Amino acid sequence: MAEGRAKFDVQGLSEPCYTWYKVVGDLNTWKTPLIVLHGGPGACHEYLLPLTDLAPSIPLVFYDQIGNGQSTHLPDKNGDEAFWSVDLFKNELDNLLLHLNLKDRPIDVYGHSWGGMLAAEWASTTTSSVNLRRLVISSSLASMDAWRAGITILRNQLPEDIQKVLKDAEEKMDFESPEYEAAVEVFYKRHLSLARPWPSKEVQAALDWFSKDGTTYGTMYGPSELYISGSLRNWTCIPKLDKIKVPTLLINGAEDEAQDVAMQPFFDNITNAKWITLDNAAHFSHVDQREKHMKHLALFLMA
Repeated sequence: MAEGRAKFDVQGLSEPCYTWYKVVGDLNTWKTPLIVLHGGPGACHEYLLPLTDLAPSIPLVFYDQIGNGQSTHLPDKNGDEAFWSVDLFKNELDNLLLHLNLKDRPIDVYGHSWGGMLAAEWASTTTSSVNLRRLVISSSLASMDAWRAGITILRNQLPEDIQKVLKDAEEKMDFESPEYEAAVEVFYKRHLSLARPWPSKEVQAALDWFSKDGTTYGTMYGPSELYISGSLRNWTCIPKLDKIKVPTLLINGAEDEAQDVAMQPFFDNITNAKWITLDNAAHFSHVDQREKHMKHLALFLMA
């Protein structure tokens, strides 16, 4: 296992940024490495560490995206939608691959949630992804409109008193009251993760990073998982998906906040896509159904 930092020069910043990364396994072999893109934005890499079950058969590269975790934080850019662009994170991924000497050899990419959005954007940019061998999009969305449609269905299934708390908070723009946080937790326990006791260490790791620095999440997504007001509010990658030609595995959970309506455009528009939905699993299916999730991943990546 090796850790390091990749220097990342960002246009408009006077000082370089650094992307922290961790390599599990050996990159100096013939085995195709799996690059892991975390969600959020801002959830950081720890919650995806169950993927180390795939090692040593598959080398893995985890990293914290800029603005998060052990990479450079930029709190002064809070609210700057122009700065926190999808292109920024695509460029960061290209820079990391160059730093690790992975631009000229086959790689696989796994993106979860926001990481799946980023993976789809990057994979559809053929100048960047020429060495992409296989793609995994886990519990993600092809457009924010489709995501909203799924979230709305799930919200309407919540107890009426919980729905009222959520609605009242949104009308008042008060997302920090104990009542609102408790209502969001009801949603999380149904659709973020089904693992008990709650919260699992993976869920807690992600939530802790959101509370430590909400710059990227707040700017790009919004003040809450259930209120989408950030720069990604109108995002879609559907028109680009036909550019993805590599074998692609889609995974979500039956109780996932990434409902089928959010995943369907990936399946409809990526030529060589396979889709698996895991029962008794929510957004963290890699935790809720860890063994099954890893089995499907291994079969796909090692085929």
